[in-house]
Amino acid sequence: MDGSAGESSESGSIVSCSQSSINGALHGDDYGCPRQVSPIRTGGLRNTSPMGRVGLRNTSPSRQKVIKTRPRGLDEETVATFGKVAHPDVQMEDNIWAMLPEDLLNEILVRVPPFMIFRLRSVCKRWNSILQDSSFLKFHSQVPSHGPCLLTFWKNPHTPQCSVFSLPLKAWYRIPFTFLPQWAFWLVGSSGGIVCFSGLDGLTFKTLVCNPLTQTWRTLPSMHYNQQRQLIMVVNRIDRSFKVIATGDIYGDKSLPTEVYDSKLDRWSLHQLMPAVNLCSSKMAYCDSRLYLEALSPLGLMMYRLDTGYWEHIPAKFPRSLLDGYLVAGTQKRLFLAGRIGLYSTFQSMRIWELDHAKITWVEISRMPPKHFRALLRLSAERFECFGQDNLICFTSWNQGKGLLYDVDKKVWSWIAGCALQSYNCQVCFYEPRFDASIY
Repeated sequence: MDGSAGESSESGSIVSCSQSSINGALHGDDYGCPRQVSPIRTGGLRNTSPMGRVGLRNTSPSRQKVIKTRPRGLDEETVATFGKVAHPDVQMEDNIWAMLPEDLLNEILVRVPPFMIFRLRSVCKRWNSILQDSSFLKFHSQVPSHGPCLLTFWKNPHTPQCSVFSLPLKAWYRIPFTFLPQWAFWLVGSSGGIVCFSGLDGLTFKTLVCNPLTQTWRTLPSMHYNQQRQLIMVVNRIDRSFKVIATGDIYGDKSLPTEVYDSKLDRWSLHQLMPAVNLCSSKMAYCDSRLYLEALSPLGLMMYRLDTGYWEHIPAKFPRSLLDGYLVAGTQKRLFLAGRIGLYSTFQSMRIWELDHAKITWVEISRMPPKHFRALLRLSAERFECFGQDNLICFTSWNQGKGLLYDVDKKVWSWIAGCALQSYNCQVCFYEPRFDASIY
């Protein structure tokens, strides 16, 4: 994805990318860039009132740009007050901010979008230290999430780069990832504010977890078998712990037992060996304490139950003429299948199915509009990626450098503004920015 990020500030923390500098930005129903409308001029009249009249140009010196950013954790009535015009001649005295109680300051800061909090660290020493304070993290954990974001990771050429696109704010932000070791190359995924990476440190396969906002990371203990494994990370929001599940290796060796890392025990445990099956791909989906993989022989799904540690086969036959499919986990027990249908380019289409657990069948729930499909994949053999979170399914195209989002609940397709892949090796996943996400 190409965020066309702006230059870093002096603090060198997180940089907001200029939305106007993003080439090829597309507008959508919910997540596109809003268009600016020029004020209407009428018959030579001029409105000099501070607030201006509807349809007339306001030439008052106090006219300011309306802030449209929606703060986190506020209701609609409170959000409306943030859209009022701010006058620069109204200044707050320094002693008022100096005497502001700490709990009230925490209440204010936790409602600021997390990417903007980094800019506030340079205001004063108190604000710089309060972001690491346990009381602030406690307030932060009680505030609703900022909302879904897209995290892109790539190395250019050897330095890790990361950009985050905030869907609620419709803006790109760059996060410095220079704190990661050089061997961290593969983006495993993200959950609950924690991002997982894996890679080879010499001949040793290693796994690490990090929190991009706090710039903290740690390497997990070594697995029982030193092989490059297919990994997936899941976070338990109730007890604030996480687990990493390692299935077969990336070369398709099924002789390795399943290993599970538990952050509460800080160790890997061995589980049942995956039955001998022919998998369709290494893409996995986790929902309702179950891990799902696509299998060709026997046809259907392989399901791993995290509570029992055993594998099961689900004879759910795939739709006919399915060329390439991706399993996507939804909320609660919902499991989706997104893929391309059709043997010939003129008859191809992208569809989404949901698994009926009772009948063990795939039920079609949506089709990508033909104009969106042709814009996303111009060639029949073009490669695309698909991933999801919380009933949001994202499609990205390698060649076209575009991103398309489908909201399962709203049944709406929308382009992601400014979505373009930085390079061929760009890796993408959903990301939830949280300061209180612990890597331990």
